[in-house]
Amino acid sequence: MSVDCTTSAQRVAVIGGGPAGLMAAETISRHGVGVDLYDAMPSVGRKFLMAGKGGLNITHSEPDAAFCSRYGGREDRLKPLLAAFGPTAVRDWMCGLGVDSFVGSSGRVFPAGMKAAPLLRAWQQRLRTNGVRFHVRHRWHGWTRSTGERTALFFLTPNGERRCQANAVVLAVGGGSWARLGSDGRWCAFLAEAGVALAPLRPANCGFDVGWSQHLRERFAGQPVKPVVLSFLDRTGARHQRLGEFVLTATGVEGSGIYALSALLRDEIEARGSATLHLDLLPGYDQERVIRELARPRGARSLASHLQSRLRLKGVKLGLLHECLSAETMVDPQRLGAAIKCLPLRLLAPRPLDEAISSAGGVCFEALDERLMLSSLPGIFCAGEMLDWEAPTGGYLLTACLASGRAAGQGVLAWLGTTGQELTSGSRLTDEPPPGWLA
Repeated sequence: MSVDCTTSAQRVAVIGGGPAGLMAAETISRHGVGVDLYDAMPSVGRKFLMAGKGGLNITHSEPDAAFCSRYGGREDRLKPLLAAFGPTAVRDWMCGLGVDSFVGSSGRVFPAGMKAAPLLRAWQQRLRTNGVRFHVRHRWHGWTRSTGERTALFFLTPNGERRCQANAVVLAVGGGSWARLGSDGRWCAFLAEAGVALAPLRPANCGFDVGWSQHLRERFAGQPVKPVVLSFLDRTGARHQRLGEFVLTATGVEGSGIYALSALLRDEIEARGSATLHLDLLPGYDQERVIRELARPRGARSLASHLQSRLRLKGVKLGLLHECLSAETMVDPQRLGAAIKCLPLRLLAPRPLDEAISSAGGVCFEALDERLMLSSLPGIFCAGEMLDWEAPTGGYLLTACLASGRAAGQGVLAWLGTTGQELTSGSRLTDEPPPGWLA
């Protein structure tokens, strides 16, 4: 039976169909408020689907304190949001959509089946049941004016311009990476013009340029370097270290081991012009053993054969040694042994923003109140990656997007003074817009 739960003419516009926008729409619509969700792309959740292409890592199972620490300088701002909707809540929410989850060997959490598409389909069905109306190929192009208690929004569509009004607006338009999936950062100009404090968008979870020789590029580009310990000494003298792997690219390096340190490396390059990353190419050997094996007589064998025989060192790792070390160092057991355990790799620049997995920068938290509403623009809320925070891969990005979308949705409800009960299963909002809605 269809139930009309719209007890007033209130409608909310959610702009952006990624995880943050979808969660905001769910939170609002469950309380009987009409929601219109707009997205610039032909369908919603495109970056979400891309994130799940190799297995959707939606959150992480580590303890709360460790989880929150992944957000660096924005930990204090995100901690209350994560306390309200953290990893356990994410798993419960997925279960409510009929999607079970499991914890992988690394502690990362994945939906059963590993895919994003089934979860997104179930999510969209729930939203439609709650009366959320989807408007795709609607690119937000700012606001035109305010009329009474409503904000007038301006969209570009394949059929021309469209102007709509809303009692409240949630902006969840993403950061600046992967523009082809919808996150192009164009929204910065509209908010800057309105006087909203913004931090410049910068690449996060990104690769870096090194400036390889033609030989190394042609021989080893695309090959993984593993296992390896990556370490970096920051400006305070603190050492950051990760055991993992990375990929040697035509321009430099990328991959999970690099992404884990990318914020520190990017900031170091911005401050000093370059950053030096150190690689332990043989994590299972101590330096004394490496030097001892190198010092053994090799007879007529080549250095490459000697390194492979004594240390199982070959291929791309051997290529890196030749790339980074002088000929004199390569034949000196002491110096070569030290380099194998601590090979300096000079990084010259982060890869462009559009190539990054995510972005840092965006709307400063200082421009928002505790409900994620813009202090200078009452009734306008922000969520997701467009906020100025960053985190490594591992489920932290998606969890914070979901948590901030939920918080923004709750902020909208508080702003509108909505206190009704949540919709029960099978209830449905009317599809009829309230009087005065502009199409």
